[in-house]
Amino acid sequence: MGLLLSACAAATYPAGPDIRSAALEADAIVAADGARLPLRSWLPPGEPKAVIVAVHGMNDYSNAFDGVGKALAARGIAVHAYDQRGFGQAPHPGWWSSTETMAADLRVAAHLLQARHPGLPLYVLGESMGGAVAIEAAVHAPPPEVKGVILSAPAVWGRSSMGLFQRAVLWLSYRIAPGWTLTGRGLKIQPSDNIEMLRALSRDPLVIKETRVDTIHGMVDLMDAAQEDAPRLELPALLLYGARDEIIPPEPTWAAVAALPHLGDSQRAALYAGGWHMLLRDLQAQVVIDDIAAWIADRSAPLPSGADRAASGKLATLASETR
Repeated sequence: MGLLLSACAAATYPAGPDIRSAALEADAIVAADGARLPLRSWLPPGEPKAVIVAVHGMNDYSNAFDGVGKALAARGIAVHAYDQRGFGQAPHPGWWSSTETMAADLRVAAHLLQARHPGLPLYVLGESMGGAVAIEAAVHAPPPEVKGVILSAPAVWGRSSMGLFQRAVLWLSYRIAPGWTLTGRGLKIQPSDNIEMLRALSRDPLVIKETRVDTIHGMVDLMDAAQEDAPRLELPALLLYGARDEIIPPEPTWAAVAALPHLGDSQRAALYAGGWHMLLRDLQAQVVIDDIAAWIADRSAPLPSGADRAASGKLATLASETR
């Protein structure tokens, strides 16, 4: 009976009331409601020239940025990543918080980490779900500390881009059994060509393997918001996408790119022909990392890989097809 009741009860854990001032510890960000968000940092051997706050994807945690963190630190860029609520070792793993809470936590992280690195340009790097969080944080009360956002395969796949069957299944399952968990086994979806990395994720106890229906529902709410708000993103932006991405479909991604208000000026996209969803951990990750470092060094210069030209060509092709 208890199992049945738990399957029928939706639950979320958004931020609670403020009880203290937010603070930065050596290994955590402590939010104003007391929530402790574990923090990982990769620092250059000398003084950094820029700072990145990295925001992980769905069911992942801050360790997702270990490779890119080390690589960018070697290029003089400090990288800090934290476990978002409901993931990793943050409070309530496996349970959703809210779009507003996740965006607010990112703003707090940006503020605290800018104070740790005064005078340095600070950027947000969001992967998948983290990209959607970055969009929401930047559009609604954008953090003044943030000089730009880097969106790696951002989750902009809202309900308006889903099929009727997908929407109906989510609607029904959320109302009948929000506490049920799904694994994704049998979907035959490959997130990366880095098989050893994927095997390591499957062995990592902090990577969530079974996802509650109400968490999926919250994730789709976040994607709805990011899809709607992408045209309102004013900050400089670099949007990265792999042509072999099997997680976030191309149609809503390219629609979001085309809707960016400063595309071709302070905002640009990059398309990687051999890239999968986990661009920052694919076998060609170094190509993407080099592009990120180059964009931070000079946002007006062409990317070393030419992926920005490939994206421009893709957009031109899509535009001609709609005429």
